[in-house]
Amino acid sequence: MASQAILLLQKQLKDLCKHPVDGFSAGLVDEKNIFEWNVTIIGPPDTLYEGGFFNAIMSFPQNYPNSPPTVRFTSDMWHPNVYSDGRVCISILHPPGDDPSGYELASERWTPVHTVESIMLSIISMLSGPNDESPANVEAAKEWREKRHEFKKKVSRCVRKSQEML
Repeated sequence: MASQAILLLQKQLKDLCKHPVDGFSAGLVDEKNIFEWNVTIIGPPDTLYEGGFFNAIMSFPQNYPNSPPTVRFTSDMWHPNVYSDGRVCISILHPPGDDPSGYELASERWTPVHTVESIMLSIISMLSGPNDESPANVEAAKEWREKRHEFKKKVSRCVRKSQEML
């Protein structure tokens, strides 16, 4: 099973190197480990995150693509769909099948057709439009809904800090 994952990840990395996608860059953390990727997301234009360069680690399971990777921001991130430890919480990164809590449809969750590119584009979309109905960070979601000015200030700090880390 791991050999299938290795071949698929090598192909996806090669494709991204040959044909970069606007909005993010990706590479290996360590050339000897195809299962750990460094990704940098460029804050999407016309959003609060514009101008930021947010680093994350994408970790793939041995049985990829049958199970989803995890994505964890290593840059500071203030967002309703990002846990305080940086883990990204979006439907396509949830295990395949029915949602035990009944919130998501099986069709919204992980399927093996997803690629690094589709995952990263979903995260960029998440930055553009938070889902505050099912938050990973309840405090950020509450600020997003009730104290937008405070939310914007915290995001601005994250953007500035990400620029200083370049």
